[in-house]
Amino acid sequence: MSFADRLVLWLHIAFAIFTIGPLALAISSTPRYIRRREVPVLRYLSRITLIFTAASLLVLVFGIVLGQIDHAFSRPWLSVSLTLFVVAIVLLALIVRDQRRAIRALANALAGAGTGGLASGDLPSPGAEAGDATADQAAAAAHAAHVASIERGRIAAFGGVVNLLWLVILVLMVWRP
Repeated sequence: MSFADRLVLWLHIAFAIFTIGPLALAISSTPRYIRRREVPVLRYLSRITLIFTAASLLVLVFGIVLGQIDHAFSRPWLSVSLTLFVVAIVLLALIVRDQRRAIRALANALAGAGTGGLASGDLPSPGAEAGDATADQAAAAAHAAHVASIERGRIAAFGGVVNLLWLVILVLMVWRP
């Protein structure tokens, strides 16, 4: 194996360690902060997920280069690993979408709670009572909690599947049947 081949292998391993690890941590932490309704932390986790998802594509690129160097594309473990990685990337795109939906729902609920349950530009009708505003506020908060809990469940489920896929890929890379 030449120096260039070893360099590509080390880059493949380094990107796998330094992108997939933090990505798995960010995805696994997201449901907890949705439950706590901490929008600033969720925005940060969403940004981390997006950046490290894009960076993890370099793992795929260096893996393909290694497959070409070793002429290993005819081996089933490599085809399965590449396929599973593409499936993981698609699921990561869905996770980013769900994170953004949860952030939007929680931000709207917090904004609605700050304005007494009224959307911006809405004025209470002359005969409206204070109880109507409180009821609107409670309804908006309940709807946001419902939307956020659905997204939280999806993120947890997809995140678990993605982490399992990466574990299977790791086993295939080491075992090489």
